[in-house]
Amino acid sequence: METLSYKTISVNRAQAQKEWVVVDATDQVLGRLASKVAKLLRGKYKPTFTPNADTGDNVIIINAEKIKITGKKMTDKMYITYSGYPGGQKKQSAAEILARPNGAEKVVRKAVKGMLPKNKLADHLLANLYIYAGAEHKQEAQSPKTIDINLYK
Repeated sequence: METLSYKTISVNRAQAQKEWVVVDATDQVLGRLASKVAKLLRGKYKPTFTPNADTGDNVIIINAEKIKITGKKMTDKMYITYSGYPGGQKKQSAAEILARPNGAEKVVRKAVKGMLPKNKLADHLLANLYIYAGAEHKQEAQSPKTIDINLYK
């Protein structure tokens, strides 16, 4: 009897086909950009997606300083940090963080981190994310391909 055999393929980190991609953040809305980049980091756009393994691409985000934050989130959205000591809680608005050096990179990284799973895998996935405020990046040796993030859902 000849039947087709469909087997679920589980890919581990050694078998993953990782690529280097460049995403331009110019005039991109922060949340939409972060969710698409998180999917790229996890590998959800690939047919060999495995939920428990790092099978996603290495993502380079350029022009992070040119992101858009819609509505009143620039003043109303608060980023809260806590040092662990009494009275050590700090609240900063998005405008205050963006005004600081490397502020745009921190805002984008925090947004992408919030879209990743809350487990140990998220730390491995975030290590594959490189964010630059300007148009230049250091990963030219990996010959990354530039993609249009608007083509992804």
